[in-house]
Amino acid sequence: MRFLFFWLLLLVGHAQAQTPALNWNADLTVALQQAKTSNKPVLAVFSGSDWCKPCIMLKQEVFDKPEFAQYAQDHLVLARFDFPRSKKNKLPAAQLKTNEQAAAQLNQEGAFPLVVLLSPEGKVLAKTGYRPGGVTAYDAYLTQLLAKR
Repeated sequence: MRFLFFWLLLLVGHAQAQTPALNWNADLTVALQQAKTSNKPVLAVFSGSDWCKPCIMLKQEVFDKPEFAQYAQDHLVLARFDFPRSKKNKLPAAQLKTNEQAAAQLNQEGAFPLVVLLSPEGKVLAKTGYRPGGVTAYDAYLTQLLAKR
């Protein structure tokens, strides 16, 4: 029994090691600099992580999945701008200011969730939000949007 448990731990550890960690930028300027260096588009996400049901669903169904991590590593530079409402999730003032600046530039309508695809030069390529269907469907949709650029 111990041998089986040890073997399962090794398999789980190996599977986790294969999943790339997501690197979400918290500053649009930094994300755009990375995009220019890597020649990849930016995927900027505006969310309300503790009050917006579609935001929470998008994170759970897409962004938290290893398939998205692999897709993002190969195709995107990531940026996230969160606007939580709960006092316990309050952002530091500097981060809130950075998020508000990004929203003033890309999300003037105040849509949540909002996913904005940007060229490395900062041109808006597409805007979207939550879409049902899970990570595979979302990755395919992003690929379709990026093909139009």
